[in-house]
Amino acid sequence: VQLVESGGGLVQPGGSLRLSCAASGFTFSSYAMSWYRQVPGKERELVATISRFGGTTDYADSVKGRFTISRDNVKNTVWLRMNSLKPEDTAVYYCQARNAWGSIYWGQGTQVTVSS
Repeated sequence: VQLVESGGGLVQPGGSLRLSCAASGFTFSSYAMSWYRQVPGKERELVATISRFGGTTDYADSVKGRFTISRDNVKNTVWLRMNSLKPEDTAVYYCQARNAWGSIYWGQGTQVTVSS
């Protein structure tokens, strides 16, 4: 099982990034997918979730209207489009896969830094 995140980096406030998470080793369409983020010294925070076939999405209040989660069950990939980035969005972003039976997989994380 692998979840490999990419797309992080340094961006100026107001800028955009798109994170990708490529999945392998499990039946991708059987898993809801989420993005979390974590700042050193703080708990991991749920950012966005998408249901198995993409029909339902949910977002943290802090990112609503700025971030969009999407997935492609043929490409086994989930994305997080981040617009209007703020310094407080700076964190390591993690991809998570979770199924109805409680199996959970995590990626290794990708750093996003929003700074001028």
